[in-house]
Amino acid sequence: METILLTQFMGGLYGLLAVVFGAFGAHALKKKLTPELLQSFETGVRYQMYHAIVLIVLGYNFGFDEPLEGYVVHCFILGTFLFSFSIYGLCLSAAKGKKLRFLGPVTPIGGLLLVIGWALLLFTFLAPMF
Repeated sequence: METILLTQFMGGLYGLLAVVFGAFGAHALKKKLTPELLQSFETGVRYQMYHAIVLIVLGYNFGFDEPLEGYVVHCFILGTFLFSFSIYGLCLSAAKGKKLRFLGPVTPIGGLLLVIGWALLLFTFLAPMF
């Protein structure tokens, strides 16, 4: 039960924040970021929203009877946080002239967790066939 609530809550939270950050990027950051940084920021928002929607759908469709379903969700939650929020940090810090370089390696780790989450999700669909 806790995993269902966590999944739905994080999906809703990530969705809400994606809308807020998207509006922030489109309005407040438009004049402060270079086109390249703005595009990167928008990539973070887009991936965050995609995974917010996926989390909500999974929260209503997974029974969380199998540990694998929890692994999928945890990969998406942590991967989204590491991927999108490290991009936000990199873009905002670069705009202030003090790029937080330690965040650079965090983004691909988040991306890898997202890929693992999708692979595990695919496996949950294929596993009953074997």
